[in-house]
Amino acid sequence: MEKELADVTAKPLSIIFEKSWRTGEVPEVWRKASITPVFKKGKKEDPGNYRLISLTSTPGKVMEQLILDVISKHVEEKKLIGSGQHGFTKGKSCLTNLIVFYYRMTGWVDGRRAVAVVYLKFSKAFDTVSHNFLIGKLRKCGLDERTVRWMENWLCDRTQRVVISGAESS
Repeated sequence: MEKELADVTAKPLSIIFEKSWRTGEVPEVWRKASITPVFKKGKKEDPGNYRLISLTSTPGKVMEQLILDVISKHVEEKKLIGSGQHGFTKGKSCLTNLIVFYYRMTGWVDGRRAVAVVYLKFSKAFDTVSHNFLIGKLRKCGLDERTVRWMENWLCDRTQRVVISGAESS
């Protein structure tokens, strides 16, 4: 059944995706999220025992992934991210970052060098990044203007509502 639906929907969706990218216009429904609390464990009366899930449009998510692939390929080809970057980098993670850190620190300690460490925590960093700053960075790194315009529109006028047991907030 899924394969049959894929065959029927692939062509119209590809036309919609192409038009959205060419015009830089993102359908409003793609920028609307429904926030749903999902119970984790503990007492159900405690709001801290719920994880918030953001549900968005499936075509919007697919298009977002296509744009991410374009940006990732550009960043990789232009070598815009240094080898020291571990987060959000293919093949690297917090663990690889920790291994590199440990290797360097033990090397310095073994060499009787002074070592000082400062820890910083970026809490909800993506919630505080200026969209204008991000768009400016995308342009500065030479990303094509259509993709930048699409991203700019994707970030603009986003809305969300809370949905609990079928009831929706405004």
